[in-house]
This record gives sequence, structure tokens and C-alpha cells, in this order.
Amino acid sequence: MPTPSLAALPIRRLTLRDLTACADLSEDRGWPREEHKWGLLLSAGKGFGIDDPEGGLVAACVVTEYGAWQRPDLGAIGMVLVAERHARRGVGRRLMRHVLSAMGTTPLTLHATPYGRPLYEELGFKVTGRAEMLMGRFTPSGPESSVATRAATAEDLPAILRLDEEVFGTDRTPLITRLPAFADQLRVAEAAGRFIGYTAAWPNMDTHVVGPLIARDTETAKALIASLAARTERPLRTDIDVRHEELLAWAKERGLASVAFNSVMTYGVTDLPGDWTRRFAPLTVAAG
Repeated sequence: MPTPSLAALPIRRLTLRDLTACADLSEDRGWPREEHKWGLLLSAGKGFGIDDPEGGLVAACVVTEYGAWQRPDLGAIGMVLVAERHARRGVGRRLMRHVLSAMGTTPLTLHATPYGRPLYEELGFKVTGRAEMLMGRFTPSGPESSVATRAATAEDLPAILRLDEEVFGTDRTPLITRLPAFADQLRVAEAAGRFIGYTAAWPNMDTHVVGPLIARDTETAKALIASLAARTERPLRTDIDVRHEELLAWAKERGLASVAFNSVMTYGVTDLPGDWTRRFAPLTVAAG
């Protein structure tokens, strides 16, 4: 039997049964396997992939939808990967065009690496911002913050969801309600009996990723990061909006080093909804 051409291979929906194949694809491209993150994205979002007749996946990506059920007002594209043996043959472009068609008029966002950005620009995505990835062992320094933080409880979830929707600009309930099981830490900041921020630290290979990070101001964001760092032995990793210059400088002074920059891009909308001044870091760049 002749091997079908790449253009003839069907694009299908991925499920949690494809988790190992997705992790294998990550590893094939030199990325960490990130099975824990893949599990979240495949359960909370929609995966799209192309099967390789010789086994595994030719390509994959995930779209996480936000807003009303079956009427999303924003979709985040992430984990766009093509197997090394099939790279530079138009597979990524074909998969992305399929996603754009499937999402119809829903506005989209993604974080693009310098390598992927030209393809997304060709497809009509526009750069609207940048995020800086930091990683390292956090070393506390300076006076202790006056902002009160504590571990979140089950009773806090409705208030967390309200704050998240207010700041992010759309309802993320299917994603945020998975945080208690997905993250090793979920913490909130309070002032005068009101929530003024929340964050989580979730395991990713040998690091703890800090995200989401939503806070009333920079001091609150600092207190939340420090509270997470005090309760883990792992290095921290996070992706901070470059407009938050004070927080970036503070984190670097405490041991987190710059690793990479990604472009925040949008399609079908000129800017992201919500309040960027209180949105410091995403849960993961793959979910916007």
C-alpha cells in the first residue's frame, strides 16, 4: 500500500486517549513532555491532530474556548506542533487553517515563538503584546510584604471565578474550576475582606509554573509569588506581560532569569478583553 500524502491525511479531534502521543510529539520537537499540562488542555479544550500512518502524530494543537457554552467569545490556540520528520512541508499551515475554519468568527489569541510568528502573521494574526518567560530558584529578599495571602479553600472558588472573569474579560469556568486538582498550590490575597488577587503553582516537569497570576497591583503580585515560592523546593517558571516592568525587575533580583520572549497575537480582534493592569501571567501560554 502506498503511503498517503500529508495533504490527504485527515485532521481529527484529539482526546485524553491521545495524551501519550501528544507528549511524544513534544519530545520529538525538543520540548519537555509536559504530560500534566497536555492532560489539562485536552480535557478543558479541543485538541486537533493528524495521525501518522507509521504511528504517532504528524501534528497537533489545542484550542481552549472561553465564554458562554457553545457560544465562545474568545479562543486560545496552543501547543501547535509538527513532527520533525514532517516539518517545513505545510502541515502546520494546513492544521491552523482548519482551526481557523472550525472556530468561525470567534476571536482568537496565541503566544507565538519567534519561529512560529511568521506563519501566524501570514494567516492574519497581529502582534498585540509580549510576554517574558522567567525561570529559576526564588530567593526572598527585602521586608516581608504587608499583603495578606492564604491557601484557597473550596468556598473561595465562586469569588475566584468572579475576579477572574472581571480581569480576564470573559468566563473561564471550565478551566479555572480544574485548578484545585491541577495545581499543587492555589492561593488568594485579601484586603478588607475582599479578594484582591489569586495565583497557582502547578507542576511541570521539574519546575512549578506560576499562573494564573491576577492581582490588584504589583505589590499584591509580589506577595502572591513569594507566598508560592516559600512553599516549594522546585524552581519557579512564569510568563509575565512585559508591561509589568516593576514585577519583572523584582523577580530577576530574586533569582528568576529571562529565558525567552513570546509575542502575544490576536485574530479577529484588535486587543484582548479584560484589564491587563491586573493580569500579570497566564495559567499557561498555551491557554492564553
